[in-house]
Amino acid sequence: MLLFLSVSQLLKRRAKAICPDHALMNASEYNTPDLVELLQESAVEHLTKFRQLEARDFGSVAAIATTDFEALYAYKHGDYRRCLQLSIQNAHTLLASAAVRMPEVPTFPEFLQLMDDDIVSLTALMQIVNPKCRDDGRCACFSQLTLSLYLVTQCQLKMRYSVTSLVPTFEFIKITQNRAPAYAILDHLTLKLIERRILAYWKSFA
Repeated sequence: MLLFLSVSQLLKRRAKAICPDHALMNASEYNTPDLVELLQESAVEHLTKFRQLEARDFGSVAAIATTDFEALYAYKHGDYRRCLQLSIQNAHTLLASAAVRMPEVPTFPEFLQLMDDDIVSLTALMQIVNPKCRDDGRCACFSQLTLSLYLVTQCQLKMRYSVTSLVPTFEFIKITQNRAPAYAILDHLTLKLIERRILAYWKSFA
């Protein structure tokens, strides 16, 4: 509700700026891509504020990165340098913390709009392999750390990083695989995917 109220206010302010002497434009007059972009931008802003509140209130008992959705948004828009910078910071924050718990990133349809085709495909595969995951919230999420490592790997590969620069990322993937609980199916699928991509990337230079 807060999200749609926020977007509504944003649309009204933009309409006033464009047509100050005319009646407010209806939201239906906007192009659909513009509306989708506004919704996603507003959603990311609200989700980031939510992470900041989580860190403030629960940072003493959980490892919390506050810019995971910002990184995801940057990746979706092809800003790989920004995404890589944020994701590396997030991964270091989460790996360095002694806290056992960390927030999860849901893969419900509303959130999948921010993710790439590979994550969407993995989510669908997970539900085919284990239909119970459709009703089990633990299966329908992956950890902030898994998301951060996925984005780090994807950005490094897209930016054609050197073979040696991917070694720390590979090691972090292995550490995270050992940490991930057995029920975290999407975590294991995602980590296995990026592990194989790094191995394939290395083989291409052999």
